[in-house]
Amino acid sequence: MANYEFLTIWRIQAPLPEVWEAIYHSERWPEWWRGVESVVELEQGSDGGVGNKRRYTWKGLLPYRLTFVIRATRIEHERLLEGTASGDLSGSGAWRFSHHDGVTLVRYEWRVRTTKGWMNVMVPLAKPLFRWNHDKVMAWGGTGLAARLRARLRGTDSGVAWR
Repeated sequence: MANYEFLTIWRIQAPLPEVWEAIYHSERWPEWWRGVESVVELEQGSDGGVGNKRRYTWKGLLPYRLTFVIRATRIEHERLLEGTASGDLSGSGAWRFSHHDGVTLVRYEWRVRTTKGWMNVMVPLAKPLFRWNHDKVMAWGGTGLAARLRARLRGTDSGVAWR
């Protein structure tokens, strides 16, 4: 299996509570985030959302889909969302939120392994394409979030560390 670490930062000129709500309610992502084909709740979890389990299906510009389940493992209101992934990707992710001078900073950290055999075989040749595809989907998310909130996207930074 190939290991990946992705980092994306969105800077959006919007109130933190609005940004938090849009990210927290991932069942609504297909309404505004191009590339998110579906989000299906499998288990509800606690009142705060910990233990919630959802299945996500994503499609970027490359001709493949990724489907994985995220279980929420830690939630700190308007500060942090963490979860573990299983399925086509296995690992963990964290959304971190902060707000300064009218700009909400959203930092997404994604540490995963691919479990699709063909992807693992293709890594030596295709890793720049996988990176590009991931960065494109994350850019769509920043743009879609800004449009959803009628806010200004002040910047998107994506980076990948390949192991």
